[in-house]
Amino acid sequence: MKIAMATLGCKTNQSDAASLASELVFQGHEIVPFREAADVYIIHTCTVTQKTDYQSRQLIRRSIAGNPGAQVIVTGCYAQVSPEPLLSIAGVDFVVGVGERGKIPGILGSKTERKEIRLLSSSVEDERCFDDTRLPLFAERTRAYLKVQDGCNSFCSYCIVPYARGRNRSLPLERAISKARDLSSQGFKEIILTGIHLGTYGGDLVPAHSLLHLVRALEGENMDFRVRLSSVEPTEFTPALIDFLAGAKRVCPHLHIPLQSGDDGILQRMNRNYSSALFEALVNHLVQAIPDLAIGLDVIAGFPGEDEKAFENTANLIAKLPIAYLHVFPFSARKGTPAAGFSGQVPSGVIKVRGQALRELGEKKRRLFYGVFRGRNLKVLVESKKDRESGMLKGYSGNYIPVLVQAGDEHIHREVEVRVTEVFGENVSGEILSPQRIQRSQRIIGPKQLYD
Repeated sequence: MKIAMATLGCKTNQSDAASLASELVFQGHEIVPFREAADVYIIHTCTVTQKTDYQSRQLIRRSIAGNPGAQVIVTGCYAQVSPEPLLSIAGVDFVVGVGERGKIPGILGSKTERKEIRLLSSSVEDERCFDDTRLPLFAERTRAYLKVQDGCNSFCSYCIVPYARGRNRSLPLERAISKARDLSSQGFKEIILTGIHLGTYGGDLVPAHSLLHLVRALEGENMDFRVRLSSVEPTEFTPALIDFLAGAKRVCPHLHIPLQSGDDGILQRMNRNYSSALFEALVNHLVQAIPDLAIGLDVIAGFPGEDEKAFENTANLIAKLPIAYLHVFPFSARKGTPAAGFSGQVPSGVIKVRGQALRELGEKKRRLFYGVFRGRNLKVLVESKKDRESGMLKGYSGNYIPVLVQAGDEHIHREVEVRVTEVFGENVSGEILSPQRIQRSQRIIGPKQLYD
C-alpha cells in the first residue's frame, strides 16, 4: 500500500513515527509524502497544548477531505489521552493509543463501524518495558532521531505527558549503542538522542546507568557521527556530566533546558524542583565550561497565578541569561492536570501579549548569539534541502546555527568547515573553506559577550 504519514510534536514523537515507517517499509509498503494520494493516512498527534490538539484535528480532516476513500489511522499522545473527540470525526477508521502502535501494521486496509473495535488503546500507567522498535527510517539522510528513553515521573502541574506516555523507562545501554552504530553505517552524520525525560536515562535499568554513561560510550565509538542531546532538565546536570560535556569531541555544544518560569512562586505552583537562582547559576556555569555553547530554553506564558511581577521576573531573568533562543508556549489548561483547576487563571488576551513579548526577547537573543560568530569558522553539517529564497544549501553547526552555503551537491551529508561571512537578522551565510584556508587557532566566545 501507499502510506502517507504526518507527525506533530516533539522529537520523541518524530522518532516513534520513523520507527513505524521503518516497520511498514520492511513489510513491503511504500511511504509517500503526506500531500500525495495514498491508500492509508497515519497521523501522529500531539496534545501538549490546545493548539496542537487543533492542529492534529486539522491534519485529520485534511486527509479525509482530500482522500475520501483512504483509510485514516490516528495515533500519538492525543489519541492516548482523549480518543473520543477523534473517534467522533467522520472518516477516522482507527484511533490507536501510544502503547498499541505496534498493532497498526495489522489493521492496514481494515474497515469497521464498531466503535469498540475502532479504538485500540490501553493504560500506560503500569508500562515498565521500553518499546524497542525497528530502527527508524528517515527520508533526510543527514540527521537521525534515536529514542533512548520514554515516559516521565515528574508530574509537573501543567503537563499531560506522563498520562500519555507513562513512567520512566529506558533502552538498554548496549541496544542504544548498537542502534547508533546501525544509524552510522547507514550514513547518518548526526544522531539526536531523544526521550520524554532524557536526563533520567538509565535509572530504571539493572544495573542502573545514566545519561553520562550513554554519551561517554558514544564518545568512545570509532564512527563518523556527532551526537546532539534533546531537552535535559536543569536538575539533571551533574558536575560529572558538565565536566564530560566540556571536553567532549563528538557531543554538540548545544543544550535545550526547560525554564518554564523565572519566578520562584510560579515554579513552585508548577511543581518544578528548582529556583530561579539555581537556574541562573547553572546556565552561567555551562556557558563558562563549554566552548561556543548554545542554550535554548522553554518558557510558559500566563501560568495560573502569574501576575505582572511574576512575568517581569521571568522576562528579567531571561534578559540577563547568555542564551541562544527561546521556545515560548502560552499556558494551555490540560484536562486531568492540577493546573487546569488552579485559581488565578490568566485571561487569554494577557497570555497572548506576554507570549509575544517573550518571543521578541527570544528573537533578540538569537540575533545576538548568531552575531558573535560573524567572521569565525564553524563546522556545518550540510543537508539536502535547499533554502527556498536563495537556492543555497543549508546546514547546522554543532551549536545549532543554521548556515546557508553556496556549494555543490557533493557537500551534502558532509560536515564542512565554513567561515561565517554574513549575519542578517536570523539568517546566517558563509563560505566553505578549503583545507589550506582553515585556521584552527580561533578565539572562543565567553559568557560576557552573550550578555551584551
